[in-house]
Amino acid sequence: MPIVVDIDVMLARRKMSVGELADRVGITPANLAVLKNGRAKAVRFSTLAALCEVLTCQPGDLLRWETEDAGGAVDAGDAAGTDEAVGAPGE
Repeated sequence: MPIVVDIDVMLARRKMSVGELADRVGITPANLAVLKNGRAKAVRFSTLAALCEVLTCQPGDLLRWETEDAGGAVDAGDAAGTDEAVGAPGE
């Protein structure tokens, strides 16, 4: 995926655990792990804003774009958006 999530970098800079960040943002540690490990297909702006507030950073500190290899075509499941977005419960 051409979007890379750098939450690990900000967690290390802030000396914060995944569990503490999840609690402060209001999402489950499992959902944060999905986002952190690059397995999420979407993220709600409200979740991104909460991450930036807690980590005192900008969205560009957490997300960056990289070119995709020539062989890395998007499959039909990705194009159809069949995966769930990551965010706080009830959003």
